[in-house]
Amino acid sequence: MAGRRKKKGPPLKLTIKLPTLDTTQTVEFDTEAAKKRYERYVIQKADFLGSVEALTEDDFVRIKMLGKGNGGEVLAVKHKATGTSMARKLIRLDIKPKVRIQIQRELDILHKCNSPYIVGFYGSFHKDGEINILMEWMDAGSLDQVLKRVGRFPETICREVCLMVVNGLHMLKEQLDVIHRDIKPSNILINRSGEAKLCDFGVSGNLVNSIAETFVGTTSYMAPERVSGQNYSVNSDVWSLGISMIELATGTFPIPQQGESLPIVAARTPDDPVPEKVAAPDGAPSLYDLLACIVDGAPPVLPNQPEIFSAEFIDFVAVCCTHDSKARKSQADLLNHMWLCGEHEEPDMEAWILSTLTN
Repeated sequence: MAGRRKKKGPPLKLTIKLPTLDTTQTVEFDTEAAKKRYERYVIQKADFLGSVEALTEDDFVRIKMLGKGNGGEVLAVKHKATGTSMARKLIRLDIKPKVRIQIQRELDILHKCNSPYIVGFYGSFHKDGEINILMEWMDAGSLDQVLKRVGRFPETICREVCLMVVNGLHMLKEQLDVIHRDIKPSNILINRSGEAKLCDFGVSGNLVNSIAETFVGTTSYMAPERVSGQNYSVNSDVWSLGISMIELATGTFPIPQQGESLPIVAARTPDDPVPEKVAAPDGAPSLYDLLACIVDGAPPVLPNQPEIFSAEFIDFVAVCCTHDSKARKSQADLLNHMWLCGEHEEPDMEAWILSTLTN
């Protein structure tokens, strides 16, 4: 049942220490259920890390294919020794062994990234020119996959997802001094409990450069300063977040956009047929035209339709999609925006995401 967001009391805390960490870390949660789910993950990870000295392909049983592209594939697998299910991302890298080893070392940084808003990282290994990245299996898919199933997200769902994403971005900056650099719906995963988490952030410059060709459409979400080759900061992620929120809320990618005339895709029920892709405008622009729109065009906005979008949501997107990066709000500022911190209708995220699944 949807209700009003209650003023938060003292956060629930969980102190964790994994075998790869030299110090303990305290993680905060809003609910007891979220705390228990994360605690189960921490225990699973500790058991997994304590069961192996060196990982090989033979340590896993394949469950099913989750996704495939030119640069690699993602499989759901089960670790034989512990029975832990996880997502195994295979990325083909045509690089020298020394660089491959460096990438693995940099990926180990992810062991220190412990947050309920970041996809969990179990470890990595390489085999025959492939980097194998072992991650938490987010069993409801990525937000772009969910979008194809539902047409568009209700504002209440957008708000909850956005709050989790901003918390994740804030954690990356404050604890690891990391800029995500690739915020888009396909890099936000969600599980059947309704928890949205970030994945594929740029910890390793070598890794990002090596697999850039696998990120189809990434440039579309880049902030103007990145497209034009200027220096960028964490605020560049804020622009990408705003673009993603418009796309989720309307069902349509918003660039190029003519004023406030962006079409809104009708929401679908689980029983409606799923189209091959979310509706897109006719005559899609070339890459050059798209980049020109990002740098020189008017910033995208949510349609001014009060019966669909609140004034707070429209303003939130506007402060995200500000051309001047210095004038753009920071992640900390976004957490204090009324669209996120005010009292609002709070949906049952678990019930909603389960309603989008066909099996």
